[in-house]
Amino acid sequence: MSSLPAGTAGASHPASPSPSGGGRAGGRQWAALAALTLAVTLLAVDGTVLALAVPSLTADLTPTSAQLLWIGDAYSFALAGLLISMGTLADRIGRKKLLMIGVTGFGGASLLAALASTPGMLIAARVLLGVAGATLMPSTLSIVRDMFREPVQRTRAIAVWAAGSSGGAALGPLVGGALLENYWWGSVFLINLPVMALVLLGVAVLVPESRNPNPGRFDLLSAALSVGAVVPLVWAVKHTAQEGPDLLGAASLVLGLAAVAWFVRRQRRLETPLVDVTLFARPAFTGTVVASLIAIFAFSGLLFFFSQYLQLVRGYSPLQAGLRELPMTIASIAVVAVVATVVNRLGVGRSLGASLLVAAVGLVVLAAGESRPGYGVIALGLVIIGMGVGITFTVSVDAILSVVPRERAGAASAISEMSFELGLALGIALLGTLHTVLYRAALPVATELPEGAGDAVRESLANGTNALQGLGAAGEEALSAARHAFTEAMQTTSLIAAALLAIAAIVAWKVVPSARRS
Repeated sequence: MSSLPAGTAGASHPASPSPSGGGRAGGRQWAALAALTLAVTLLAVDGTVLALAVPSLTADLTPTSAQLLWIGDAYSFALAGLLISMGTLADRIGRKKLLMIGVTGFGGASLLAALASTPGMLIAARVLLGVAGATLMPSTLSIVRDMFREPVQRTRAIAVWAAGSSGGAALGPLVGGALLENYWWGSVFLINLPVMALVLLGVAVLVPESRNPNPGRFDLLSAALSVGAVVPLVWAVKHTAQEGPDLLGAASLVLGLAAVAWFVRRQRRLETPLVDVTLFARPAFTGTVVASLIAIFAFSGLLFFFSQYLQLVRGYSPLQAGLRELPMTIASIAVVAVVATVVNRLGVGRSLGASLLVAAVGLVVLAAGESRPGYGVIALGLVIIGMGVGITFTVSVDAILSVVPRERAGAASAISEMSFELGLALGIALLGTLHTVLYRAALPVATELPEGAGDAVRESLANGTNALQGLGAAGEEALSAARHAFTEAMQTTSLIAAALLAIAAIVAWKVVPSARRS
């Protein structure tokens, strides 16, 4: 689940008077929360809506498998690399102001993505979407905390915000399916424009301005290092997974690690650092961040290929595929109503661990259903995954904020947000690459196919489906074998993701505090 970037470090300061006078929030604040939650929901939808569009955009733009992964990854890479810098900037120029800039930029980048005519153009547009998202995201939760000063109201408001984020990620396939049933793939981006216009109006009218009155100096070198630490490391992982170990990947890895070391050293010396790195000395904080990163890593990597499985293997239309992912959406939102009870009884750490374990069980059930006829077992697995993921995403914000003093909550949430986006990008990159490797390994040798068709099948199932149409019995036989290979790869990837979630569950259960709270 998304949480608060670094720029909200000033959230503990009375940056600006609450419209409610510092007491209980009224109707204006709850209406403003609706606009903020809509913005977060759209960002989450945009992170997953692309999965259903892969077959149609592949037919139109014919990207390579590497380009296809970059189309999925570029958004999260850019977002993660800039979160800390943009969060600090929000403290200085005003969170409402930066939020409005981000909303406008997101709409413009969405238009560019919808009109892209080559894979390179679409990747570039996805990068711009990530940049705009990085300017937008730091402000949402800090504004919520500023508007809702009364603790009980603030908890409820954060729960609504969390439901928007986690529910949005699951709603992506449904929104994409509804659009792709009637329109071309660019519609999944074009729909952002009217939604962002509504968010812009709501923020302008309802949201109060807030900023850190004593933000300290903005350190440009630290901002550059934060990008230099994230992007080369992630690129090295992607490159090595795609091409195998080589000098270029090793050089990128060394560059990223050097930037990390320099960044950490500089933060320790600065009077007002971008990130308070001493937070990692707290095992509970580090354990929560690690557990959350592993969880989104496992979930996002699987979801990216599951939508393709429903269309390319099961033969569903985009809308039918989106509807069949709906049980996960409903379950992930519905559990928000019982999160408070679960946390009160188990404590934060045990709640997080238990929900991760539930999601792991769901992935095992899903793997079993992928090779069975019918939809029932798949639906059951999706419901179980939705329950686990819904509680995990909601509790993780509470867990991050509960293990640090309030004055450090902004910096803590910045690291949480970055771990979420890194987990999203790495999940698509690593589990996506693993799935591709397993798929190709399971393909039989098809010597009777034309050379171009055989290469297309090995490139991806989406490309192979397009290439094998019209080749008669040989094409049908090859397509059936490719679908079987894709399903086997999905099952293995699902089980690996389940194992990762189980590890994250153990980390959360053992490390994150579980004192019961009322």
